[in-house]
Amino acid sequence: MRKQLLKTGLLSIALFALGTNVQAQRVAEKKADKEYEKLAYIDAIKIYERMAKKGYINGDILMKLADSYYFNGKLLDANKWYTELFNGEYDDKDTVKIPSEYYYRYAQTLKAAEQYEASKKVMEQFVVLEKGDSRAKLYIENKDYLKRIEGGAARYELIHTSINTPYSDYGAAVIGDQLIFTSARPSSELSSKKLHEWTNESFTTLYSSTILADGKLGEPVVYAPELSSKVNDATAVFTKDGKTMFFTRNNSNLKGKRKNNKKNSSLLKIFSATKQANGTWGDIKELPINSDNFNTAHPALTPDNEWLYFSSDRDGSEGQSDIFRVALYPNDVYGGVENIGKKVNTAGRETFPFISSDNYLFFASDGHPGLGGLDIFSAKLEKNGMIGEVTNLGAPINSPFDDFSIYMNRDTNAGYVSSNRPEGLGGDDIYSFIQKACLQHIVGTVYDIKTKKGIPNATVVISDGLYEKSKTIQTDEQGKYSSETLDCSEKYRIKVEAPEYSTVELVFEAAAVTGDKEVNIGLDKSYETLGVNDDLFKKLKLQPIYFDFDQSFIRRDASIELMKVVEVMREYPAMIIDVRSHTDSRGNDNYNLALSDRRVKATIKWMISQGIEPNRLTGRGYGESQLQNRCSNGVPCSEADHQLNRRSEFIIIKM
Repeated sequence: MRKQLLKTGLLSIALFALGTNVQAQRVAEKKADKEYEKLAYIDAIKIYERMAKKGYINGDILMKLADSYYFNGKLLDANKWYTELFNGEYDDKDTVKIPSEYYYRYAQTLKAAEQYEASKKVMEQFVVLEKGDSRAKLYIENKDYLKRIEGGAARYELIHTSINTPYSDYGAAVIGDQLIFTSARPSSELSSKKLHEWTNESFTTLYSSTILADGKLGEPVVYAPELSSKVNDATAVFTKDGKTMFFTRNNSNLKGKRKNNKKNSSLLKIFSATKQANGTWGDIKELPINSDNFNTAHPALTPDNEWLYFSSDRDGSEGQSDIFRVALYPNDVYGGVENIGKKVNTAGRETFPFISSDNYLFFASDGHPGLGGLDIFSAKLEKNGMIGEVTNLGAPINSPFDDFSIYMNRDTNAGYVSSNRPEGLGGDDIYSFIQKACLQHIVGTVYDIKTKKGIPNATVVISDGLYEKSKTIQTDEQGKYSSETLDCSEKYRIKVEAPEYSTVELVFEAAAVTGDKEVNIGLDKSYETLGVNDDLFKKLKLQPIYFDFDQSFIRRDASIELMKVVEVMREYPAMIIDVRSHTDSRGNDNYNLALSDRRVKATIKWMISQGIEPNRLTGRGYGESQLQNRCSNGVPCSEADHQLNRRSEFIIIKM
């Protein structure tokens, strides 16, 4: 009897202890979740990992633990827990639903672990789950991206700089002989700086280091101590006159103290500061593009200082963060914020923009195909607002880890880049680089041989000598084009096509030194197939001459097309044209016939005013006798349908 009572008592104690332990773990999980929700990832990691060691683990814990490392850029640690999530054994393994985004994150961390085949398999699963995701589409379109990226691995030499510490050091801006960068290193000058719960490092500060004659960097000092706040100050950029600085800072009050939102987190904003007469910085202003509801960070200026580019997760973003821009006007006036579009922005993260002196946009992205984590990409910014082909800079600028915040001097082809690759000294480190491999850009104008004017929207195809690789470019409104980077001393073929013009092909050899090679290409009009009875508009694929309802005056859009007819007639001085004008069915038949006659006379009069002899032009109005569609008398039709019937034709009656 006593033995039975003893067994019952021991069982009760065990069950009580088990229940107490389970309750304790639930309390711990709630505490960790609270730290996770307020972005205190380091504190959340400590609690989650203690729970995991005790065997208390589930799908939600694994996702948050892996994410806490992922959002801190610790991709190998994140990979350990994503692998456990996908392949391990835990309490709710059979019931947990893993969101599709975790497939993408897991694939990224597998690349960091250099498990590229495994990453590919997980990406294939992501593509099935998210066919419409821009990252899935880019992956499908660029399945051989690793081969292309690795092909340029010898272009740069990367050097670890002396300014790095065991803490996070990143970002680079150059003003005069000073390198301005961001650091979380502790400093006696900055006793007011506290530890940031996201990283468990000090809030960041701007530092400067003198760039010495041999390219090495001097001892860093706090840059502009008068600007330093109690929160993160980071990523500065300067106007070309050196009088205005834009920089990133946590949302804070006038005393520099952090302001938190409803989720108890402090978002990022962009501020400006003005150089004072005594050389210090002051007049700090928050930009009107900021908000307490989203992040706005990492400013970059175009060479003409007319546009400010930045990263943000505001409404209208394609993904987790996008690159936006805003026009800058005198007297601190800002234009409307513009998303720069899907050519650059993906469903992932696009951030840390930089614009070189030759108008190339550099940015970090984990949405475009890359080596892993954030990779750095470039794209040409055209004057017409178009963006050129997005190109991965490849190794060693990029790695399987986070690579971001580049600065490049186009005159020396050298610069700085930040990375959290494991061989660094701290969390994020700054590396200097210099371009070793010789690279060329082909630039030029496609123009009309006779008029010498540039031809807009011409197609330029640049291929290697064996036609194995090719790049397609469209000319801008001035007929100008610029290629992506090409190898020096190699032979290339250029093929140029444009509507109305003969195709031109030529072979050239890239120069033996890094730089731009100018190749201007003249095209001749190709009207060899024109003949008697041809409709000039149809043969040249021009737009018909449309008239407003009940009107006979030449519209502006019509004059643009008429001028093209005039140019052909100038080239063929024996050509005679019969102008035929048509109306829609609305109105009296006889009235429409008279109206079409007036339109013919207006068209011929306009062409004569442009120098065409009267005896080379005949014409007649046909009224509504030759409708293009079903819109005859009494048939209800849209304005667009009626407009199709209000037209002119140009029939060649003699060449």
